[in-house]
Amino acid sequence: MMAFRRAPAPQRVSASWRQARGVASTSAIRSAEVVDEVSTPDTDASATAAQAPWHAPTDSLVWRHIGVTDEDTTEMLDVIGYGSLDELVDATVPEHLRVQEIEDLPELLGERQMLHEMVHIGSMNRVFRSFIGQGYYNCETPPVIKRGLLESPGWYTQYTPYQAEIAQGRLESLFNFQTMVSELTALPVSNASLLDEPTAAAEAMGICYVAGRGKKSDFLVDSNTHPQTIALLRSRAKAIGVNVVVRDLAELDFSSGTVCGVLVHYPGSDGRITKLDEVTAAAKEAKALVVCATDLLALTMIRAPGEFGADIAVGNSQRFGVPLGYGGPHAGFIAVQQQLARRLPGRIVGETIDASGKPAYRLALQTREQHIRRSKAVSNICTAQALLANTAAMYAVYHGPKGLRDIAGRVHGLATTFASAAVAGGHTLVHPEFFDTVAVRLNGITADEMVNRAAMQEMNIRKLDDSTVAVAVDETTLIADIAELGELFGASTLTHSSAAPESISKENARESDYLTQEVFNMYHSETEMMRYLKRLENKDVSLTHSMIPLGSCTMKLNAAVEMQAVTMSNFADIHPYAPDDQAAGYHLLFSETKDMLCKVTGYDEVSLQPNSGAQGELAGLMAIAGYHASRGDHQRNICLVPSSAHGTNPASAVMAGMKVVEVAVGSDGVISDTDLRAKCEAHSDNLAAIMITYPSTYGVFEEGVDELCELVHSHGGQVYLDGANMNAQVNLVQPGKIGADVSHLNLHKTFCIPHGGGGPGMGPIGVKAHLSPFLPKNPLTAGATDKPGDFASCGAPFGSSLITTISWAYMRMMGAHGLMNASKYAILNANYMMARLAPHYKIRFTGTHGRCAHEFIIDVAEFKEAAGIEAADIAKRLQDFGLHAPTVSWPLSTALMIEPTESESRTAMDEYCDALIEIRAEITEIIEGRYTKDNNVLKHAPHTLEATMSDRWERPYPRSKAAYPLPYLVGNKMWPTVSRVDDVFGDKNLKTKLAR
Repeated sequence: MMAFRRAPAPQRVSASWRQARGVASTSAIRSAEVVDEVSTPDTDASATAAQAPWHAPTDSLVWRHIGVTDEDTTEMLDVIGYGSLDELVDATVPEHLRVQEIEDLPELLGERQMLHEMVHIGSMNRVFRSFIGQGYYNCETPPVIKRGLLESPGWYTQYTPYQAEIAQGRLESLFNFQTMVSELTALPVSNASLLDEPTAAAEAMGICYVAGRGKKSDFLVDSNTHPQTIALLRSRAKAIGVNVVVRDLAELDFSSGTVCGVLVHYPGSDGRITKLDEVTAAAKEAKALVVCATDLLALTMIRAPGEFGADIAVGNSQRFGVPLGYGGPHAGFIAVQQQLARRLPGRIVGETIDASGKPAYRLALQTREQHIRRSKAVSNICTAQALLANTAAMYAVYHGPKGLRDIAGRVHGLATTFASAAVAGGHTLVHPEFFDTVAVRLNGITADEMVNRAAMQEMNIRKLDDSTVAVAVDETTLIADIAELGELFGASTLTHSSAAPESISKENARESDYLTQEVFNMYHSETEMMRYLKRLENKDVSLTHSMIPLGSCTMKLNAAVEMQAVTMSNFADIHPYAPDDQAAGYHLLFSETKDMLCKVTGYDEVSLQPNSGAQGELAGLMAIAGYHASRGDHQRNICLVPSSAHGTNPASAVMAGMKVVEVAVGSDGVISDTDLRAKCEAHSDNLAAIMITYPSTYGVFEEGVDELCELVHSHGGQVYLDGANMNAQVNLVQPGKIGADVSHLNLHKTFCIPHGGGGPGMGPIGVKAHLSPFLPKNPLTAGATDKPGDFASCGAPFGSSLITTISWAYMRMMGAHGLMNASKYAILNANYMMARLAPHYKIRFTGTHGRCAHEFIIDVAEFKEAAGIEAADIAKRLQDFGLHAPTVSWPLSTALMIEPTESESRTAMDEYCDALIEIRAEITEIIEGRYTKDNNVLKHAPHTLEATMSDRWERPYPRSKAAYPLPYLVGNKMWPTVSRVDDVFGDKNLKTKLAR
């Protein structure tokens, strides 16, 4: 880790800290925190000046990030029954687990200072013209999409569209994404995105293995596949028992009878376009599935995978308007034949009808989110890349089929022009048929020399072997770039015409049409596109409307200032495989981010590679497996998982090659000590790990977590602590100091990366020193995944690099004390809402002193028999208040789990509590017989404007009750655009793309 220029180590904020500085109010605490961390010369005069209010930044994020005022804090504590915030925290967090002294972070920056620092770090990156390709391309994000979607909080602060009625905008856009992928691949079913292309390929391999019923363990891979994809396939295959066989396309052999599938790359990684009908026929004869890794832009000009018999197509939609970002986030895609639809991982958006018979969108076949199947899962995919999928979908909508073909034609024309120049310079084309990537066998110069020559001209090209390079052209390439490349390759003149000859043979050329649906043919003016984007945004509840108090999901402020770097060219326009010396700013940012994460977690090392929380889980467990293997403990394959754990936990364990043994949880929500000891004893020789969440899944700081860690360690196991609830413990409890060996950290929760309507996520892992040798490896390092225990987590060496800038900015502007106060106020806000709701609802699972951590559970089981009301009914009724439901039916099927976060104001929390209290009164009306169990305001919720304004109103309650249940809604109403969706109809009549 790098060393920072640091101020003296700050001390833990406590009552004595306040008294020593004469600080009484919360705002003064915040102000003093800023002063405390400002580095000043070691003189008395400077020390005196440092205490002056004018010395601190006036634009500190700390007091803007935390939503409640000093007066609110005092009154809220009075409602809960405590005299100070520290007293509440002391009653909530076990004292013996508390951080004794906060480790110092770099000096705290105000917003303006942070932006200056970010610009400075960005200037250390050198943005060369990239001709590397290899699955990543420069592209143009149309400004109307950049401003109207990618930079719009109405799009990036949304949550996963589990509440369909108030998510119709992003669901429609994701439906467009599925249609786009399906049309271009000529396969009938696509999902709503995966994490990246290598992840999608690995998921496809899993489908093939399951389709072979585990009896066929060989998976053939075309050697002309991107190396990062091969690395991830090998990583995933080890754990599940699949044998990856990499061969030249001509040497693929299906005769063994043990082949479950084959992956072909089309166009190949070096640009080659090959007719694949014979390979497909051979696979079909062997009853093996065919996976085709492909390129969406190329598919506007070459035959689609579905047209030559592929069963599955995978790839990356990045070049459809999504910045390179040094590796991500980008939306991978997967499309399949109809018979494989129910084996697709991740999310599918389907069309259904609502209660009035009106068409509506919702997430279809939700049990296909494989992690829900827990230990029987074959995928742990939980999050996706919705924001980036929406960007790519809108790119296709904006350009339409003709625009995409024009872009592809221009790209291909420039590529053929370069190919002619390379031949004129005395070199040889490796493949005469290509789309955008030209492989050149060099004459009289080595590949290294040519790469270095290009770098001197600030151009990056790709080395294939010692005598061969590849040059990839994209939509940002200019004819001047081709001229410069031609000169580099020795051409004295450049032959170019607007009608450059195509290198694509007739047998490989696409003749079928695509994207004929209306949506891809009507929004081509910026005015219409701007209105379409806004129309969809207006259908969705996001953090721009109201609080989204989803337990375990931490929907906190994504400050605008934190988002700035995402579209800065010096961060956005760097290829993930650019040489390290061109990304010095990124590497400095990575080093600082890892150092800060280590300090707040107590871990010794961090890997930033996992590009979702679920992938972080898998990476952490694979690190544990590698550690045991290195010690010769190959038999250690048992993973203990509490029955209360999130479904990704057991799913990740299975994918890491472990066997899941469930541990009982008591009625108080605490892991059963008796059952845990029994399971540890029974599996002592084979125990690999236990997976726990802290604070617990039920939102409680369990007192004995350190003893649990000691027990598991005594039986030779490792402790995986799920970081989903880290927002309650930053700088209050350090997982690495209480006995945990590894945790994933949801940067899209605790560290302020936005959820993006269902992704991106980011789940780096922190580990203790003994596990650091087993962290994910760079997928492009030779042999990175060949040795036992070595693995890659995603396609890019540093995962979703671009959005790491957000978490770096958050931590630099909050500082050590600001991060701790964020945790304290998250605890305050949750306990305040719990106190307000306790007289009206049954509260489940509180700690020793009756307190919750950062979230709490209300159990509505009692209303089922008395009123016919379930958790889902309350969730739908909340939409009539303009509010998003809490987490529904988890971790109890009858529960609502509420997490307000530290960013919400007291006003927002009171409005939410008022809504739930009003709903409780409506339930009482049903219990008392005023309304029947099947005909009441909750059962008919949500109420659309259309339904409320209808000439016919035959419901037993007044329209005003349906539309404006509380006064504050008048003049401030967010209307659901559809009535309650019909899930059963949607699954029985599965429709995943727009009809032609």
